[in-house]
Amino acid sequence: MSAAIWLMIAAFPLALFWSSSRAAAETAAYFGRQLCQRAGVQWLDQSVHQVSIGLQRSESGRLCWKRVYTYEYSHDGQDRYAGSITVLGQKVVSWIEPVSRSTAI
Repeated sequence: MSAAIWLMIAAFPLALFWSSSRAAAETAAYFGRQLCQRAGVQWLDQSVHQVSIGLQRSESGRLCWKRVYTYEYSHDGQDRYAGSITVLGQKVVSWIEPVSRSTAI
């Protein structure tokens, strides 16, 4: 086989991994934004950051990528706190919610 075919065969799994990573990050960002709105805090930097990745079985027994993302939020723009969101496959399975200003004091 030619080198181009081997390159395409090797690139296909990488493209699938990249696509699923972007979809998981978008899911985490949407969920983080919703958590911040619900708590009445400001979502900072408009993004999430992946801090770990690994393999874990889902509830159905299927092997999935487990990705942990962090995000930052603020009560008044002067402070900065972190929360986290864990995505298993494309499903949010756990999170640390922002603390609203009224319960933080």
